[in-house]
Amino acid sequence: MLRAIAIDDEPLALEIMRNHASKVDFINLEACFTKSSEAQAFMQASQPDLLFLDIKMPDINGIDFISGIANPPMTIFTTAYSEHAVKGFELNAVDYLLKPFSEKRFKEACQKAFDQLILKKNALQEEDNSLFVKSGFEQIRIKPSSILYIQSAGNYIHFITEDSKVTTRLTMTEVESLLKDRLFTRIHRSYIVANKHIQRIEKSAVWIRE
Repeated sequence: MLRAIAIDDEPLALEIMRNHASKVDFINLEACFTKSSEAQAFMQASQPDLLFLDIKMPDINGIDFISGIANPPMTIFTTAYSEHAVKGFELNAVDYLLKPFSEKRFKEACQKAFDQLILKKNALQEEDNSLFVKSGFEQIRIKPSSILYIQSAGNYIHFITEDSKVTTRLTMTEVESLLKDRLFTRIHRSYIVANKHIQRIEKSAVWIRE
């Protein structure tokens, strides 16, 4: 669910957005504001995921408003003036809705924001799940999703990833502990493979993508 707010000096425009947002399952439009100062106070306390922001307002220009926020939420600009579109996208706006916009166009913009949120969450989850293994005098970060297979070679372990080979001094038992609850299978006393990279299983061999 995307927590959203809207800022527009026209109450009718806010009412239209409320109506459109009520028909989008993954949008919760928590609050609407005609004054940017009130919206800013709310944002500091609530930290919404998404902001619908008018550009031409009496108290402040929407572009100036968002430029003055250190960590702004995802922003969809809503305006009757197309000449601000380039500047809006320079600020990494999710989308730019030109008034009057349809319900369909509104939903498309919301979908873009939702897709961005999922990408961000996946990236953070991937980063949080990264492994750090000691190789020589360095601690090397390995993303579990990049691992093809792991091979035991004497007193060493080789992590074979999509773009590198990292050698570390661990036991297979220690590696299995690191990979706990992840999608890997130990197929031999010397090999652990990533399930998603298995292409074919034969009686005495497992084929993976390299």
